[in-house]
Amino acid sequence: MSATGWIRDVLHGPTPGPVPNSVTGTWPRTSHALPLIGMALIVSLDLLTNSQVTVEPALTAVPALAAVVSRRTWYPLLVGALAELCAFGMAWYNDVLGQSVHTATVAAIVLIAGIGHLSATLRLRQELALAEAQLVAEIARRVLLRSVPERVGPVRAAVRYAAAAAHASIGGDLYEVVNTRHGVRAVMGDVRGKGLAAVETAAAVLGAFREAAHQEAALDKVAGWLAVSLDRALHENEHPGVDEEFVTLVLIGVRPDGVLEIANCGHPAPVLLRGEDAPLLLAADETVPPLGVLDPADVRPPLQLVQAEPGDRILLYTDGVIEARDHRGAFYPLTDRLPLLADGGPVDVLHRLHDDVVRHVGHKLGDDAAMLMLHFDPVVLPAQVLPGRALPGPEERSSQGPGERRGFVA
Repeated sequence: MSATGWIRDVLHGPTPGPVPNSVTGTWPRTSHALPLIGMALIVSLDLLTNSQVTVEPALTAVPALAAVVSRRTWYPLLVGALAELCAFGMAWYNDVLGQSVHTATVAAIVLIAGIGHLSATLRLRQELALAEAQLVAEIARRVLLRSVPERVGPVRAAVRYAAAAAHASIGGDLYEVVNTRHGVRAVMGDVRGKGLAAVETAAAVLGAFREAAHQEAALDKVAGWLAVSLDRALHENEHPGVDEEFVTLVLIGVRPDGVLEIANCGHPAPVLLRGEDAPLLLAADETVPPLGVLDPADVRPPLQLVQAEPGDRILLYTDGVIEARDHRGAFYPLTDRLPLLADGGPVDVLHRLHDDVVRHVGHKLGDDAAMLMLHFDPVVLPAQVLPGRALPGPEERSSQGPGERRGFVA
């Protein structure tokens, strides 16, 4: 952290993110009084000391302070002009108008005020450019990583994502939840590397998933579709480092009959939370490499089937969560900490979990970290009675199939 940022955080605390007509990293308006207060203290000190000792050179620090605390490019010049008036007044009071100390002080104030004006102008341009970059990143995130609805069919969903890149809101992690005729399907993935190349790869995988999830009836074939699309995108766009590019991902499907399907391609295993039971890692018996390692035709991940129960929660996450280290180098113990944070809805759980990971590390996370929670919460539809028709009797109800008596709300 720079000295300016340290002083600002000590006196006033950190400034919030970008807001209309403002940029990040600015001081509150009350801090504009600091140069004037400093000027008054210097003048008071000069009046209270021996007239043969002058503190007039201390006025050179005032325009420099004005350039630090203000985004107004004219403010250092204004403070510099006031400092010059004080300097001449102090020199007259101390009878040093013709001495070199006064001449040097006047010249230094002019020079520092000019430098302060220039530095404030350059800083303002940089802050505006940063604000525009943050806005573009936020727009790109909303297009690429769309917000997850609170309910998708029989599933309540929530997501928490933090990008590791400074001043960015998007990185190489990807997620999506869609409702299809085959059931609810979700993906969580992690692209190797960071930066623009990782974002391009994530966009290719997400675009393919949003199409394949609706078209492919078998979840394992969705993974094969994603492998083909990723391979084509990397080679057609002459992606740098194409031979070393890969994506770990896990696919989750919630069928209309309540069966969970899991297809994992080199991604950390999802965690199942069921009632008071200990968290269960849904690890596959067979390890499959990430997408991009094998030929797309050879991508056939085994399909895990788990019968879901109402209230079951599935946590998907990237390695930025479980590989977060504390100051001793210890990884974050996800399965140990999760039961202590699992009360409440998916949004509350992910919020507490993210804060707990940050406390474990002790600072901002060094890698992209994404978490997606799916809460299996089917809703039983009440029976509808048509006008003029009596409710079905016991024999009639027993002849109806389960699908005629119960359904899921989309």
